[in-house]
Amino acid sequence: MEWFRKKKQKEALTLQTAVSDGYSYGGYAFLDQSKNPVYERRLYQALRENIPVIDAAVEKLIRLIGSFHVRCRDKEVEQELERFLQNVRVNGCQRGIDSFLQGYMDDLITYGTAAGEMVLAKNGKQIAALYNASLDNIELTADKNPLDVTVCAITPDGERVPVKYPALVMCTTMMNESGKLYGTSLLRGLPFVGELLMKILYAIGTNWDRVGNVRFAVSYKPGDSDRSFTKERAAQIASEWSKAMKSREPKDFVTVGDVSIKVIGADNQIPEMQVPVRILLEQILSKLSIPPFLLGFSWSSTERMSSQQADILTSELEYYRGLLSGVIRQIVTLYLKLRGAADDVLIEWDNISLQDEVELARAGLLNAQAEKLKNECSEGG
Repeated sequence: MEWFRKKKQKEALTLQTAVSDGYSYGGYAFLDQSKNPVYERRLYQALRENIPVIDAAVEKLIRLIGSFHVRCRDKEVEQELERFLQNVRVNGCQRGIDSFLQGYMDDLITYGTAAGEMVLAKNGKQIAALYNASLDNIELTADKNPLDVTVCAITPDGERVPVKYPALVMCTTMMNESGKLYGTSLLRGLPFVGELLMKILYAIGTNWDRVGNVRFAVSYKPGDSDRSFTKERAAQIASEWSKAMKSREPKDFVTVGDVSIKVIGADNQIPEMQVPVRILLEQILSKLSIPPFLLGFSWSSTERMSSQQADILTSELEYYRGLLSGVIRQIVTLYLKLRGAADDVLIEWDNISLQDEVELARAGLLNAQAEKLKNECSEGG
């Protein structure tokens, strides 16, 4: 690679998955659009920007994943590892692996694919930073063997260059289709629903602008004696009406002749929108597996229904935790190898909510009671 030509630049912290400074990647202009994932990512990004409920649901999912702890046999190594995970530099202005995982999970949910990089220090003996790579700056390729996926960086001239140190690059895909390298976005299937929702909301705004913002139609019917002065009389009426409407204080409009004033759109009714909007929102929330009450929707539901929705959400979060566990293990393993320590670690996730702890305690109590009854029956028999 010819990115860093000077010797001093090679000693600095370098990123393999970022384009050179001053370059803004604009997409694959020379590729077939049907085979280009860039346009699909732009679509999902537009969905989150234009429909707040989708953006809020994705952010809720990321926050609900929770935090974790890494366990080692050597407690001193474990404490040092915890300090590293809490204070490691992330991107430009962030600290802690939680910030890195939030950005990583954001890309994974939105685009179905996420990439990151571990940046080594100058001496090459420790991890200095973690970087969330933009999917616009990299490309996944597989030549003959589909199991050997290569991460390539895209240079400013559009060339695909395999990264020099692939062990430092992390890449995760979600819900891959057969034979596809890139993952599947959680938002797949929502563009059509989102388009309908935006049409309804735009129509509501337009109708309120027409009906709610009152406009008037002033009609003047000249009499037989006023026909020679129709143009002057109409201009005078228009001028006086305009002054009355622009006045900040109530002002009377006085005229002579046969003048009628009607409100434009006063007889029209704004179409009912609660039912269609709710149907579309239900489709969105069912795709994202988010219970309505987490987003502030007070839809009628029983306590048992809310409990079942929470259980479904818990299973979804466990799936996302499984995806992140591989990324965490890759970071932790490299950190321990650079220190010369054993890399046998255990990742323990916190319980998702207090309700889980209550259910676990209740399950433990029931198991203990069952075991007690079993022992009593065996002794009595």
